[in-house]
Amino acid sequence: MQFSVLLSVYVKEDEHYFDQALESITNQTLMPNEILIVEDGALTPGLQKVIEKYQSKYPKIIQTLKLKTNAGLGLALNAGIKACKYDYIARMDTDDIATPERFEKQMAFISQHPEVDVIGSNITEYDETMKNVLSIREVPQHEDEIYHYLKHRNPFNHMSVIYKKQAILSNGNYEDCLYFEDYYLWCKLAASKSSFYNIPESLVKVRAGDALFNRRGGLHYIKHIYTFERKIYKLKVIDLFDFITNVAKRVSVSIAPNKVRALIYKNILRKIGK
Repeated sequence: MQFSVLLSVYVKEDEHYFDQALESITNQTLMPNEILIVEDGALTPGLQKVIEKYQSKYPKIIQTLKLKTNAGLGLALNAGIKACKYDYIARMDTDDIATPERFEKQMAFISQHPEVDVIGSNITEYDETMKNVLSIREVPQHEDEIYHYLKHRNPFNHMSVIYKKQAILSNGNYEDCLYFEDYYLWCKLAASKSSFYNIPESLVKVRAGDALFNRRGGLHYIKHIYTFERKIYKLKVIDLFDFITNVAKRVSVSIAPNKVRALIYKNILRKIGK
């Protein structure tokens, strides 16, 4: 089964992390047929050199889509989905590392369960060095569990998913929904009764240091919490009670000091890695 890998990169990303991410994708036991890199606006010379390095190694696989200006993650992925050649698309972030058998395991499941529209996995979260495990984010495995979980928390680790291109396009594709681009997409898919599954093992190593917790705090983030919850309430994925309780819980975590917020994520919202 042929599939694409989709990444979006922009000027502020780390060229060394980007290089490691692409290395992990090209060192898979099952090689993708296409790796599409969306250049979300002008890049640094360092990031451009990383792309050129892999283009020279894999000229038939590495493809780029250049956006003239920085559109933001949601719109960059929207354009990338449309440009991918194959019916199945794997997501990756430019600072994470896929385990060597990630694609082989996921595509093997898909070949036996073609009805599934989105398949993800657990992830292991590390500090910026990728040497120290901070936590393991476990997500619900089966469809009924995923649908229940989705009402209150993101049921997929976005950097671990493979999905059907047509399912994404027929449900409106990615939108400009800052901080919640992937989560909002899952909610739109759920509203149309799409089929979901998560492999119950960690298939991606993720950088999740202090910067992650900083991004999820402050008044700016609170504004986007409200916008997102209002959108999924309109989809009828959640009811009014869910809307109120979700906003209250998310805002409570967001206004907490960063150290407290980090402890909440690591000790309550995650399974601590050993």
